[in-house]
Amino acid sequence: MVNNPGISRRLFVGTGLAAAAVFGAAPAWALNKDQARAMIDKAVAEINRVIGSGQSEAQMYPAFEKIFAQYADVSTIAISALGPAARQASEAQKTAFTRAFQGYISRKYGRRFREFIGGRIEVTDARPVKSYFEVISTAHLRGESPFEVRWHVAERGGRNLFFNIIIEGVNMLASERTEIGALLDQRRGDLDQLIADLAKL
Repeated sequence: MVNNPGISRRLFVGTGLAAAAVFGAAPAWALNKDQARAMIDKAVAEINRVIGSGQSEAQMYPAFEKIFAQYADVSTIAISALGPAARQASEAQKTAFTRAFQGYISRKYGRRFREFIGGRIEVTDARPVKSYFEVISTAHLRGESPFEVRWHVAERGGRNLFFNIIIEGVNMLASERTEIGALLDQRRGDLDQLIADLAKL
């Protein structure tokens, strides 16, 4: 994981600007601090349940995808990850990409959360950041020093959802845009091929 403070700050600021563009510059007071924290408390409780369940890897990934689908703003994360290519994509391609991306990101972050087996995540604080709330949690792993996991939460379509996670300074929105951009470049911009290939990643 990336621990360079300068890189982490640049990623955080960059994502904050992107979030302001997506969610608007004015505070979204329809959602409050306690609600944002309560939503992440529920998501974290489900993640803790899965990592402590003793399930196999094959069983864990669908469970993580269910959590991601319930608590994350999947479409916002997916379109942000697709970047400039989203402007040229058809609605059918955006829908197909979002569906494929949901499985891909669930497996990717499911593998990351599997490292927490034997530990737990604990929500510790929440604060407003322009148009969204940042909920701060601490991951406690066996034999390792605790580290922060930050969740960015906003109200979207009447639901409170997280649209970004920062684990040890690694910003999901920023890193996935880079990763998906690289995968698309490898396929010479063929979005349909990328959509098909995400199921294998």
